[in-house]
Amino acid sequence: MALLRTKLKRASWLAFACIPMLLPNVASALEFRSIAVPKAVLYDAPSAQGKKTFILAQGYPVEVIVNLGDWLKVRDAQGSLNWVESQQLATKRTVLVKGGQADLRQTADANSALLGRLDKDVVLDMLEPPANGWIKVKHRDGLTGYVLSSSLWGF
Repeated sequence: MALLRTKLKRASWLAFACIPMLLPNVASALEFRSIAVPKAVLYDAPSAQGKKTFILAQGYPVEVIVNLGDWLKVRDAQGSLNWVESQQLATKRTVLVKGGQADLRQTADANSALLGRLDKDVVLDMLEPPANGWIKVKHRDGLTGYVLSSSLWGF
C-alpha cells in the first residue's frame, strides 16, 4: 500500500510539473512591455474585427498575460484585460505612478534630496530594475532619480 501511495504521489507531481509545457503560449509571470505607437487600440478579442475597448498612449506599461504571436492579452494598471496587436508593443520598460504623488529622489534613500513630485499616471522610463525598494527612473523631460517601488506600477 505504501508503494502504491508513493507511485501515485510521483505520478501526480509529474502531471503537475508538466502543465507549463502544455501551455507554451501563456506568458511567464510578470512580463511587462510598453505601448510603442502613439495610440494603440485595444480589443475585447484577438482580432481587428473584435470590439474596440479603448486606446492607450505611447509609453504606457502593460503586463502580458497571454501571447498568441500576433496578438497579446494584456492587463493595464487598473486591472482591465484586453487584446492588442503585438506589433504595437515595445520591450522598452516603463512604469506608471499609482495613487497620489510620488517623490523623485536623487539617490535610493528617503532622506536624499527631493528632485520633484510626480503626479498620478505619469509614465517614466525604468532605467534599472527594483533594488531595496527603489527604482531608478527617467522622466520624459530628462530628470533622472529614484522612486519608491511601492509608488509605481509596471515592473
